[in-house]
Parts: sequence; structure tokens; C-alpha cells
Amino acid sequence: MSQTATHKFTLDESKEFANAVEQKIAEFNWQQWEVSERLPLGLKLESETGELLAGFSARTFGNWLQIDNLWVSESLRGQSIGAQLLTEAESIAIERGCIYAILDTLNFQARPFYEARGYTLQWTQEAYPKTGCKYFMVKHLTE
Repeated sequence: MSQTATHKFTLDESKEFANAVEQKIAEFNWQQWEVSERLPLGLKLESETGELLAGFSARTFGNWLQIDNLWVSESLRGQSIGAQLLTEAESIAIERGCIYAILDTLNFQARPFYEARGYTLQWTQEAYPKTGCKYFMVKHLTE
């Protein structure tokens, strides 16, 4: 009969620990994937005093632009700033060889915004986090 080792797990809720685990997964993925390079893509709009007014963060790898965040301050919403950020980011992604974009957005966020710009719903995660939902959307960038 074999013995099972007992392990003592330690709770660590720090950002540093989460980043370390993410880095370990990235290292493993790079060994398995045909894509060895993930490039960050960040765009920002700042006031004359350096206050962040709008921002976009994503990464590109292989054929994909993976959008993480797009935010516009309340004072600038409705002025096409978000659309301009998205268009600029997609152009940069295409220059980097991306063919597709992927993102997720919550039910109270920006699904209509993305649909109006050619993104299509691929999957809905219901009951997220409890009574809402999360939409996963993609776009073919080079059509």
C-alpha cells in the first residue's frame, strides 16, 4: 500500500504571490505554445496635469489581441474616446500580426459598445458573480 504525503498549504492573498503564480503559468505556456512572445499594449489619455482620463490595456500574442481593460472617465463618456482607443489598439494589434480580438465584459458594462464595433458574443457565463453574467466576445480584425 502506498502512502500519500500530506502537504500543508499556506494562505497568501498578496498581489506579489498572484503575480508569481501567473509568471509560472506563463513560463509553462511558453514551453508548450508555438507563440513565444506576449507583448503588452497600453494606451492612455491624460490631462495636462497628468490625471488619467482614459486607458486601454491588453496584450498581443500570435493571432490574438486579448483586451483586458478599457476605461473612460465619466466626464469624457459619450465623446467617442472609448471608440478611438479601441480603434487605435486594434490598428496596433493588426500591425503586430493579430487577426482576432477577444475580451470579456460584465452585463452592466459595455456589451452594446463592443457589438456596435463588430464584436460578437461567443459565450455567456450565467450567475456571475451571483445574479449577473459575463459575456465573452470576439472580433475578426482583418475583415
